[in-house]
Amino acid sequence: MYTLEHVRKVFPDGTVAVDDITLRIEPGERVAIIGPSGAGKTTLFRLLNATLRPTAGRLRFGAEDLGRVSSRRLRQIRRRIGTVYQQHHLVPQLRVVHNVLAGRLGRWSLTKALGSLISPRDLSTALAALEQVGIPEKLYARTAHLSGGQQQRVGIARVLVQDPDVILADEPVSSVDPTLGRAMVQLLTHLAEKRNKTLVANLHAVSLALDFFPRLIGFRQGRVVFDLVPETVTEEILSDLYAGAEANLLASEDS
Repeated sequence: MYTLEHVRKVFPDGTVAVDDITLRIEPGERVAIIGPSGAGKTTLFRLLNATLRPTAGRLRFGAEDLGRVSSRRLRQIRRRIGTVYQQHHLVPQLRVVHNVLAGRLGRWSLTKALGSLISPRDLSTALAALEQVGIPEKLYARTAHLSGGQQQRVGIARVLVQDPDVILADEPVSSVDPTLGRAMVQLLTHLAEKRNKTLVANLHAVSLALDFFPRLIGFRQGRVVFDLVPETVTEEILSDLYAGAEANLLASEDS
């Protein structure tokens, strides 16, 4: 699904956010990326969802080089990549159905999109997505009236409606309590497995990465420190990764 060969991202101020990354992510894989704050994980995600292009190296999505395709083709590729954000990126004044159906905007004409704001299209699709995330009764609720956890579920439902090949989850549980966060990660991994989607998650809670993902990538100072299965990730390896940045590695937000 993704092939990165010596990928580097340098911002105009000279900051090297991602440095010499080489890895592959296969279709249908579930991968967790962990590491201290400021490691460059979010920049890596912006490269993966094609909102940034690499400064150097090669980043391929399937057979296509994201650093060389046209802007038009890049927009088409983005439709195949769904992102669950930390801050939800919902419109609070709209009803849930409209926020969920926003996952269709990349496929709709402007006329159809505007018409859906008046009379929502594809209601059955929106309802089915909300049923999968456990809140079908919120279809017509005002999004602003939902709890943080419910809004995150709306964000996941929006990605399900988009029906992408890849789901990228960038700190998807940092704004909810630990118990709900665990339920959210379990839901994401279950849906990805059920729909045979590639799932890549940027997680602060190490315990969630260990419990729900068959592959963990440790990221620090813009570089890959390790790429392991959870059974081989020891406390010593985690201590080296965080190097004092985290006080309680295995517990993380669960403590």
